[in-house]
Amino acid sequence: MIPKSQWRSPCPIACTLDIIGDRWTLLVVRDLLFGKRYFDEFLASPEGIATNILSARLAWLTELKLARRVPAEHDKRRVAYELTDKGQTLKQVLRETARWGMAHFHGETGPLNPAAVRRATGRAAGGWVKRKGKRP
Repeated sequence: MIPKSQWRSPCPIACTLDIIGDRWTLLVVRDLLFGKRYFDEFLASPEGIATNILSARLAWLTELKLARRVPAEHDKRRVAYELTDKGQTLKQVLRETARWGMAHFHGETGPLNPAAVRRATGRAAGGWVKRKGKRP
């Protein structure tokens, strides 16, 4: 857990974002909820997470006791991951996030793509759009 001395503020939203608010953590949780258990299965997700980031997120989720490492069923030398009961409670967060995204950004032309994000927000899906050396 993040020590209280390192919290940005006592706001529960800020504290939650400190834990799961980066670009990748909830996507790893999503994959765990949908049944992925092995490192290579997470890597196969369409978002293309890098191996070092995936390792860090799995370690973070394990440290927070949202996920746990377990021996693989068919090969005890291999490690699998699963959500804990505490991690399972994030299902509601993901459900509401998906519902909000579908209502506001999933139009008749299909799912939102990086070009649409850039047009709508002035930001690239993966970071800031460069504008004459300035950040928006």
